[in-house]
This record gives sequence, structure tokens and C-alpha cells, in this order.
Amino acid sequence: MNLLNTIQHNILIAITVCFWLAGISSLELSSRSKYQNKEAEIIAANAKPKLVSNQFKFTEGPAVDKKGNVFFTDQPNDKIWKYSTDAQLTVFLDKTGRSNGMYFDKKGNLLTAADEKNELWSISPDKKITVLLDNYQGKLFNGPNDLWIDPKGGIYFTDPYYQRPYWERKKSELNGQYVYYLAKGTTVPVIVDNDLVQPNGIVGSADGKNLFVADIGDKKTYKYEISKNGTLINRTLFAEIGSDGMTLDNKGNLYLTGRGVTVFNSSGKQIEHIEIPGWTANVCFSGKKRDVLFITANTAVYTLQMIVKGI
Repeated sequence: MNLLNTIQHNILIAITVCFWLAGISSLELSSRSKYQNKEAEIIAANAKPKLVSNQFKFTEGPAVDKKGNVFFTDQPNDKIWKYSTDAQLTVFLDKTGRSNGMYFDKKGNLLTAADEKNELWSISPDKKITVLLDNYQGKLFNGPNDLWIDPKGGIYFTDPYYQRPYWERKKSELNGQYVYYLAKGTTVPVIVDNDLVQPNGIVGSADGKNLFVADIGDKKTYKYEISKNGTLINRTLFAEIGSDGMTLDNKGNLYLTGRGVTVFNSSGKQIEHIEIPGWTANVCFSGKKRDVLFITANTAVYTLQMIVKGI
């Protein structure tokens, strides 16, 4: 062992002893520094998830409006709540068709996956409800779950089958669980992926070039290229986990939910994991600057101050 190696070896021993005396193992040290690099700097300094309220039965579908207010569903209680930028929590709408996933269009209408009667709804700012879709080729949808609106105004949505206690039927009328696209100005959706076990979370890039879909039934998340006519091409495996709901930030990081919030960069490398109690159903960016992560989790909703922003 030469002099340089001897010095390095002694320094390593000294550091290890210091951490041992402090009660910190080398495994813990490795775990703590796993995401400590500039790439993973997405959460504001010293910020931790903050409980907003835990008065709900099961929260889902957060969507943010142009002002930064976030709307979310308490699906079993059939309500849509509003959490304003000044931290006020109010009921926006009762009797929501058991709305689940939601997304705002450019006109300020809140589009929802209303699975009580297996429909897609548009709710205007003055709470007028329009049913956009209620069937596919004369058959009931499985139960529209989550949706995303592309820059052209087209709607992508997932249609998994989860047996609901308020349904009379006990099985699907369709042959599978698909991802659909409803082009703007049309009334008939097209299937854009028919090769998934149970699609759930869905979100697209701000430029409308890519779509992400979680196959929660197969514990995988895929990335697609979006062609000019809205069809999906070049499906690639993005992450070896599924997701209930998801969102993107302005750096191209993808946020997947389920057990907490797991964050992947644009290359599919995990860069962060945010611990949240219970099952995390969905997530979006909120606030006047779109820099507050809003998380729905079972009976509760949380916020987390971020460095990055939503798109």
C-alpha cells in the first residue's frame, strides 16, 4: 500500500468511526445520500409534507385551475372539493357522478371521469354538467378513471375495471381495459392502446409530444410518442412500477403514486421518494406559482413546497 492509499484508508476509517460513535451505520449513510445531488433538488429546503385535512373517505383526482386553486374528489362521498391558493377548503360540487380523475380544459371547464354511470363529464365554472361520453360502440365503459387533455383539446383517458358497490352489473361489457382518445370536435373515441392489463394513471408532456400511462395491473409505466392524429406510437417501458395517478414538473420529472410519491427524471432514473402515510392516489402542482405539490392520500390531502413547478 503506497503512501496515498495509506492516507485515504486512514481517512475512511476515521470517518467510519465517527459515524459509528454517532450511531449511524454505513448503510444509513448510503441511504441518506442516495438522492443528494443537484438532479434531485426538487423539494424546497427543509420542506416536509403538510397535512391539510383528513376529514374525507377516499381522495382522488386533483386538478389545478388557471389561478392555482386545486380541485379534488372525495369519491365515496360523491363530492368535489376546492382548496384555494389562500388555503381555504370548501365543497365545490355535491353529486358528482362519483367523479374520479379530473383535468381543466383551456376554457376553465373541469373534465371528470364520472364512473357512477361510466361517463366523461364536463363541468362549467357555473357548475353546469355536460355528458361528453357514455358508451363505446353501444357498450358501457368499464369505468373511466383518469384523463389528460392535450394542447389540441383532445382527451386521453384510461378505462380500467374496478367493481363498484353502486353498480348493478358484475362484469365488464368490453373485451379488455383500454386507453382511449377523443379528438376535439368528435363524439366517438378511439382505442389507442389495447395491450395493457389495467391502465390507470395518465399524463402528457406540455408540448403534446409524449404520453405516460401507468399499467397498475402489471406494475409498469410506459412512455409513448403522440402522432399528429393523436394515435400512440413507439411505446417504451419507462419505469418498473405502476401508478394510481401522476404528474410532470417543468424539468420533465415524472411523479408516480401508490406507496408515497416516487419521482423519476426524464431518462427513467429514480431521483426522489416522498413518504406519505397510507395509499397515495394522485398528485398535481398547485398554488399561484404552481410550486406546491398537492397530494391526495386515502382520507387525507397534503401539500409540499417544491423548487420545481408544474407544467
